[in-house]
Amino acid sequence: MKNSIYPCLWMDGNAKEAALYYSGIFENSKIIKETPLVVTFELNGCKFMGLNGGPKFKFNEAISFVVECDNQEEIDHYWTKLTNGGREKNCGWLEDKFGLSWQIVPKVMGKLMSDPEKAQRVMQAFMKMNKFIIADLENA
Repeated sequence: MKNSIYPCLWMDGNAKEAALYYSGIFENSKIIKETPLVVTFELNGCKFMGLNGGPKFKFNEAISFVVECDNQEEIDHYWTKLTNGGREKNCGWLEDKFGLSWQIVPKVMGKLMSDPEKAQRVMQAFMKMNKFIIADLENA
């Protein structure tokens, strides 16, 4: 048996607005189905559901979405789009205008952090950053 696993985002009546917003940021994205209660959509081909559940629950940093980026251009793109109306946080984290937390990280981070000679310097460098700057991490 194959089960689909995907996140359901509890929204305060603005699930369609959020789905349209996110679909405009990520490639290979679309709204699949919409009802008054639920909007099903894809971002980069991954399924999401937005639930118009009301104001009872709010997002917090206990759940975040990680966007792994190939280069600085991708980091800049996602950072700029997702912080628009939201706010920057430290170490590649941000909160978008809907309150959802994201981590915008370079794919090279794993390699940089696995180098025993460099890992401490890389960590010290990224602890001072909001948006990651790949060149600064590589030069640490």
